[in-house]
Amino acid sequence: MESGREYFAGILDELRRDNPALGEGFLLRESRGDPLDSLILTILSQATNDRNSGRAFRRLRNKFPTWEDAMHASESAIEDAIREGGLAKQKAARIKSILRRINEETGSVSLDFLKDRSTNEVMEYLMSFDGVGPKTAACVALFALGRPEFPVDTHILRVSRRLGLVGEKDTAEKAQESLQKKIPPEMIMDFHLGLIEHGRRTCRPGNPTCSHCCLRRFCKKSGLKDFTLQAEKS
Repeated sequence: MESGREYFAGILDELRRDNPALGEGFLLRESRGDPLDSLILTILSQATNDRNSGRAFRRLRNKFPTWEDAMHASESAIEDAIREGGLAKQKAARIKSILRRINEETGSVSLDFLKDRSTNEVMEYLMSFDGVGPKTAACVALFALGRPEFPVDTHILRVSRRLGLVGEKDTAEKAQESLQKKIPPEMIMDFHLGLIEHGRRTCRPGNPTCSHCCLRRFCKKSGLKDFTLQAEKS
C-alpha cells in the first residue's frame, strides 16, 4: 500500500502536469505580501468571488492609502469603499475593529510582528478576531508568511470529498484540520493552488468533466480503484 506521502505526491504530480504553472519549492519562496493586506483582502473575499473582492480591496486602498487612514475613517466610509465586495456593512465593521485592536495592542497598524511568531501563535492570534476562522487565518499564514498551513475553500472541499481525501459529510473546517495533518508541508502550497484550479476547470460542482480529469485514477466517484489513505508516520 502506498504511504500517505507517496499518495499525495502522485496526486500533485498529476496536478503539476495538468497545470505547469505549479512549481517545485513554491512554499520556500519569499513572502508574497504584507500580512495585514492579506488579512483584509481575505476578509473581503468571504462570500464573493476573487474579481469582486479584488476590486473592493483596490477601492479601499485608493480611498485610504494607509491602514492608519482606514482605522480613523468611519465605518460608513469603509462600507462605501468596499460595497462591490458584498456584505459591506458587516465586513466594514470587522475591518474597523481589527485595525483598532491591532493598533491598541501593538502601537501600530501592522501585523509584521507575526513574522517572528510560531505558526501556532500566528493562527491563534488571527483567529481571535471576529470573522476570522481557520480558512482565513490559514490563507494569511500561507500566502503572506510562508507557513505550511492548508486553507480549504469550497473547491478544495468538493474535490477532496470526491477523491476520498476527507469524509463525504466533513465540513470545510474539519477537512482543513484533517488535510493539514496528512499533506506533507513542502507540498501544501502547490497542492492548495492545484486543487482550487482543478475544481474550477474540471471538477466542477454540477458538471465535472470526468473524462478529461487528470485525477481520475484517484477518484472514488469515478468507479475506479478506491484508495485508503494513511498519513505517513514521521
